[in-house]
Amino acid sequence: MSDSTGFSVAVGKRQLFLDDFDIEQLSNLRRSLHQPIKKGAVIRNPDPDATVQTRNAPYWDPDQEAFFLRTIGVKDNTWQSPDGLHWTTAPGPAGELTGVSMVVRDGRDNDPSRRYKAALLDTGFAVSCDGIHWTKLDTPVVQSQDEGNFSYNEAEGLFIHTVKRGTEFGRSVAIATSTDFENWDDLGVVFSTDEKDQEIGHEVIEARRSNPLLQQTEFNNPEHYSIEIYNMGVFRYESLYIGMPSVYHHTGKVSPEWEGFKTMNLSPYIRECVEKHGDYTGFYHVQLVSSRNLKDWNRVAERRPFIESSPLHSGAYDLQTIIGPSNAIVRGDELWFYYTGIKNYAFITSGGVPGYDDYRADCGAICLAVLRRDGFVSLDSGDQEGSVRTDLFRLEGDSLSVNVDASRGELRVLLLDSNRRELAQSEGIREDQVGKTVAWKSGEIAKHRGEAVHLEFRSANTRLYSYWFNESASSAI
Repeated sequence: MSDSTGFSVAVGKRQLFLDDFDIEQLSNLRRSLHQPIKKGAVIRNPDPDATVQTRNAPYWDPDQEAFFLRTIGVKDNTWQSPDGLHWTTAPGPAGELTGVSMVVRDGRDNDPSRRYKAALLDTGFAVSCDGIHWTKLDTPVVQSQDEGNFSYNEAEGLFIHTVKRGTEFGRSVAIATSTDFENWDDLGVVFSTDEKDQEIGHEVIEARRSNPLLQQTEFNNPEHYSIEIYNMGVFRYESLYIGMPSVYHHTGKVSPEWEGFKTMNLSPYIRECVEKHGDYTGFYHVQLVSSRNLKDWNRVAERRPFIESSPLHSGAYDLQTIIGPSNAIVRGDELWFYYTGIKNYAFITSGGVPGYDDYRADCGAICLAVLRRDGFVSLDSGDQEGSVRTDLFRLEGDSLSVNVDASRGELRVLLLDSNRRELAQSEGIREDQVGKTVAWKSGEIAKHRGEAVHLEFRSANTRLYSYWFNESASSAI
């Protein structure tokens, strides 16, 4: 902004608390990370000798009134569902481009021949009129190793393609973006592990090895422990970017001299990698990171897992390999996340590991996890009142909504001027609501539209997830 306010709050854009970007003062509150509730597998592999995976999120097609999701690892890689829960196969890519797996639907493009858009890993990009017949574009390739992810924010017309590249810490994440699907801005490597990840990761490995309830890795060589980023879905959510890195805990080497390796049905690339490096065994969990510019990333909740391994004998698929979600699907008051879960290390599914046949069949699935809308992180207060005050911003809306659980306490909101003098104070909120319109006991915030203001939230025994402004105060209670 050109004025003296610290940041902008666009009408209708929810402001979350994953970082300190818009916070001037925080007192007696703690940040809590909330893991989504796992609902189990929604797409299972019809071929027991392969693993079904995805590097994509479902998109809603209003013309066909169904969700569509692309997968990899199976012949029929296109799935459709009327409700996001019950999936059946649908006609997939035909013609020369049959391996299309990272697809979005673009409702903004006026050209119907470009309605569907795909990122072709380390090959380029393609468009389609129907999601079946594809035309490869003459655009520069975004260089990658063997991993990628793809998302689209239709509200801003922004395509985000993440790829894997190497750094001193091994597998890392690079990002390329586009607003016209022709010209791509390659930002280079923007996210990787660091020394702290190595320290924490070694502790996580040791904790897992001592936990009989968790799937153990096929090989364990402490001298080869390393923590790397295998894949990262990145998407725009409300007022910020969210990344969900699949953090790979490498626990040992598969020697090319190992008898099982000789019998595996591997691609030439994978076989060459193993022969050179032999570093294909470990486990994953998914963390949460945030950014305001796609270049600088904030590690959320001290690097604790957002999605982690399910216990053995739980009936779950995500016992060892987890490739995180590509986007958050808003379903009413919930966010739905679709991710890959595999019972063992994906590389080992080609066979040869002692005991391998015990879990080879039906070893991979697309899983669903559900979170309260905006529910990634909350600012929590206890018996003693806590408060958070925003930086100065120019007020554009005339009513305020909050996502808060105050069912065991109370939340009050103050509107303050640039000198932190009170302009308005809300009624107390004592309920759990994903979208609560704030009622004002004194003052009217609509009268201060266009002014530079702060918001201050004061609470006891509550969880505050987000706030946002609306265009009209007519619905205020």
